[in-house]
Amino acid sequence: MSDGAAPFVLAFGDSLTAGYGLAISESFPAQLQTGLRVNWPNAVVRNAGVSGDTTASAHSRLPRLLSSLTALPDLAIVELGANDLLRGISPERTRANLDTILSEFGRRGIRVLLAAMELPSFLGTFSHACNAIYPELAAKHGVPSHPFFPRGVLGHRELVLRDRLHPNARAIELVTEAMLPAVIAALPRSAEAA
Repeated sequence: MSDGAAPFVLAFGDSLTAGYGLAISESFPAQLQTGLRVNWPNAVVRNAGVSGDTTASAHSRLPRLLSSLTALPDLAIVELGANDLLRGISPERTRANLDTILSEFGRRGIRVLLAAMELPSFLGTFSHACNAIYPELAAKHGVPSHPFFPRGVLGHRELVLRDRLHPNARAIELVTEAMLPAVIAALPRSAEAA
């Protein structure tokens, strides 16, 4: 662990990480930090989400972000790809950008949990091409992957903000509950609960 006891987690992503439209305490990083503090009272989750980020823009800002850190994170959660889909960026380009991002974390010795964006199957071959990116890259880089949205959350009308796109605080609670075990499992084995 970064301080010998408490994990330091970097949440790197887009508006889903940043907490678009939510109070700071309602964002995914804040709720994840609260969840981790059940076992590690001094756990820190840094919110490195930027609303509107595509995989390309996230890749561009990653070196500067990593250089600004005073300690290496014990784990980075990479949550990207939704804006690529919304902007019509090809799955091949999204895959290449994510591949480079994962390589950069790996080069610096930072563990990664890849948060998968899963499209509904009714989108056909496009859905299959996009959904295949995450397990393929997780296998290539030897990192765990976990769906960002648990089943029944994405697209549920009572779990979105007024824009009908971004998740509300309740949705992020469900995301955090589902992701927390995967985050804990992805932490270094030296992690010991307080």
